[in-house]
Amino acid sequence: MVNGSALHVDTVTKTFGGLVAVDSLSFDLAEHEVLGLIGPSGSGKTTVMNLISGALSVSSGRILLYGEAISRASANIIARMGIARTFQIVRMLPSLTVLENVCAGGVFGHGKRWGRELDEFALAQLKRVGLEGSANSPVSALTYIDQKRVELARALASEPKILLLDEWLAGLTHTELQAGISLIEELRSEGRTIVVVEHVMDAIRSLCDRCVVMNGGAKIAEGTPRDVLSDGEVIRAYLGDSDA
Repeated sequence: MVNGSALHVDTVTKTFGGLVAVDSLSFDLAEHEVLGLIGPSGSGKTTVMNLISGALSVSSGRILLYGEAISRASANIIARMGIARTFQIVRMLPSLTVLENVCAGGVFGHGKRWGRELDEFALAQLKRVGLEGSANSPVSALTYIDQKRVELARALASEPKILLLDEWLAGLTHTELQAGISLIEELRSEGRTIVVVEHVMDAIRSLCDRCVVMNGGAKIAEGTPRDVLSDGEVIRAYLGDSDA
C-alpha cells in the first residue's frame, strides 16, 4: 500500500555485525491512523523507531515518508520532513528551561516557528500536557514523569506529520496512565498519524487501529488489536494467556 501511505516500510533489515536486529520488516501506516508496534522486550521495536526517525540507517530495504525516501536521511532532515518522536529513555536538554526544551521542537522540527509565536505555541503544548506552570523551571527540577510530558510537548511543538511514541506510558501510576491514554486519545481525535510502541495492553486496545507484532526482529502478526491479541503465535511469543 505505497500509494496513500503516510509511511511505507519495505523489507527493512538492520544488522549490527552478525546480529540481525530487524529482519525484512514491512508495513504501511495510513494517514490519520494509530499503529501499535508491539512485541516482547528485545524484539526490535525501538530499533524500528530509530530507523524511521533517522537515529539509525537501514542495512537494506527502504522507508518512504509520503512517497519520499528517508532511509538514508539524517535525523535532523527527517525531523524537518515531519517525523517527531519521544524516546524510551527520556532525552532532555539539561541546560535549558522547560519552555526552552519545548521551543527546540518548534525551531528544529517541521513547523519552523520563531520568536513570540514560537513561545506562545510552546506554552500551548505545555498546557495540553499539564505543565504550563513549570515553563520557567529547569528540566532538572522535574520528576521523570514530568520530563516525559516535556518530551511529548517538544515533539508536538514541531508540528509533525507523524508522531512516534516509544513507550511513553511506561512507568506511570494508574492515575497517570489513564491521563496519558486520554491525552493520546485526544491527539488521535485531532486526526494525527501515530506509531505507538507500548507494553500496556489496555492502551493498545483502546488507542490503536492496527498492530504490527514483532518477535526476534521479524513481523509475526499484523491486524486489529483484537485479532493480533488473540493470535496463538502472539500469545506464545509475548502476551501470555492471561493477557489475551
